[in-house]
Amino acid sequence: MALSRYTIVLLLLLLVSHAFSQSIQKHQLPDVVHSSFRGLSVVNDSVAWVSGNKGWVGHTTNGGKHWAFNQIQGFEGLDFRTLFAFNDSTAITANAGSPGYILRTTNGGQSWQTVYTNNHTGIFMDGVDFWNDQAGVIYGDPIEGRMFLLFTTDGGKSWQEPAQETRPKLNEGEASFAASGTGIRCYSKSQLVIATGGKTSRLFLSDNRGQTWRILTAPVQQGKESAGIFSVAFHKKRGVVVGGDFVLDSVKAKNSFYTRDGGKTWRESSVAPNGYRESVEFISAQMLITTGPTGTEYSADGGNTWISISTERGFHAVRKARHGNKVFIVGNNSVGSITF
Repeated sequence: MALSRYTIVLLLLLLVSHAFSQSIQKHQLPDVVHSSFRGLSVVNDSVAWVSGNKGWVGHTTNGGKHWAFNQIQGFEGLDFRTLFAFNDSTAITANAGSPGYILRTTNGGQSWQTVYTNNHTGIFMDGVDFWNDQAGVIYGDPIEGRMFLLFTTDGGKSWQEPAQETRPKLNEGEASFAASGTGIRCYSKSQLVIATGGKTSRLFLSDNRGQTWRILTAPVQQGKESAGIFSVAFHKKRGVVVGGDFVLDSVKAKNSFYTRDGGKTWRESSVAPNGYRESVEFISAQMLITTGPTGTEYSADGGNTWISISTERGFHAVRKARHGNKVFIVGNNSVGSITF
């Protein structure tokens, strides 16, 4: 008897679900390392970096078989929620909170140089990304009603603030979440998207590296400080946003949306992730992975339906290698990888 198209799709989804049910491979961490890791940057299938609270930063050069960790001297009390790695020796990281610091290393994290300091009481840096090895951007919660932004053109050695009037103006109660460092994405040669959340949740998109901005809207949960978009990812015209409400972490409604036209229109996922999610990543044009405190899911259809990979709790960020295929995942005292 011939199988219907629906039955074939269902069988494929079941096979995918089974294939990924045991796919998170936890890596052994040194006994002294205790940190909530939220910063994650994967250079290639061998090199990845992580950062977290209590000043901990670590990196691997052999695909996660061995990790070298250091507490950044003089910054042991800070929460480094975002970082970007260029290779196995050079990376930058920024802390969440005031005072705000951007640090840079060129020797694999053995020592760090302070390249930027901000003592404003409202400073709170949420994420960093780069278009290439020289040009990048850091964003943060609003100061005086405008999104905080910094740009670099020398690989993070120095940072410049754009003019106040060129920064997006945010509504009252609108900010961002430093949950995974994936509320910001640099893509193509000059495009940039930044997600906000809270009482208002929007996407700010620039086609010219922050010189001008346009606004995209997705009808995610919002209206309170704990809700909104936590992560955004784009692959050409395809895009996905995930989030929800971290106070109501098991609610599935309006926590995942996808677009096929560059963000002009958005559709809610027909099978949503199992709770609010903090990070989403494209694996290919159709494949994605998302994670958050209550579990990790995989989508084979561009974000319309999500299939559980693991119900293990406590993960915050997931990233694919920029030059390769390996996927790393991090969370509370946890670092792991996922092989596709």
